[in-house]
Amino acid sequence: MEGPFIRIEDSGEIMPLRPDVTTIGRGRGVDIRLADPSVSRLHAEFVRRGTYLYVVDLGLSRNGTRVNGRPIARRVLDDGDVVSFGAARARVGGIPREDLAPEVELRRAAAPELTRREVDVLTSLCRPALSDEAFVAPATAKEIADDLVVTEAAVKQHLLRLYQKFRIPEGSNRRTRLANEVVALGLVRPTPVVPPQRPTAPVDSEHHRAAAGRRAS
Repeated sequence: MEGPFIRIEDSGEIMPLRPDVTTIGRGRGVDIRLADPSVSRLHAEFVRRGTYLYVVDLGLSRNGTRVNGRPIARRVLDDGDVVSFGAARARVGGIPREDLAPEVELRRAAAPELTRREVDVLTSLCRPALSDEAFVAPATAKEIADDLVVTEAAVKQHLLRLYQKFRIPEGSNRRTRLANEVVALGLVRPTPVVPPQRPTAPVDSEHHRAAAGRRAS
């Protein structure tokens, strides 16, 4: 097969990669669909730039993306690398050999300086997306306002400043792109899900003492 491709380890299926961007995940709208439940609906992208290929974790899965076992945000790939999306694994092939150090990684820019309130807004923004393994849209401005007990107008002003600080250009899905960047930088972490505890029925002390007395007699 000419050009880069991936081989899905479970099935052995070979999938060619597009000339520009190939999306991968569990959802119906992706280019390469993986059925494993540990994979997010929109999990990662393969990006081709000339002779180079790199993988980008989209940041909204608790299970993340790994290359040869190492968690990554973005990573230049070499022929034979194994990329894991949650528990699903694929081997990369068809990449021209080049003298490229194996640890070369395209790193994201350093995180900008944030105020305490901006951190609160980002945490609230990303909370819905980090509450489940599947892709969930980030919180709306109104949901953030309700969460932080502030006005929706104030939240929108914070979001505008955050778009500027993280250099998120105008366009569709701006909140999602901001959440992707924040999670990939490790500024917001998935919150553990605490299973609800079953309520314990109250004990009627008088009834309990009477029952104990009957057993004793």
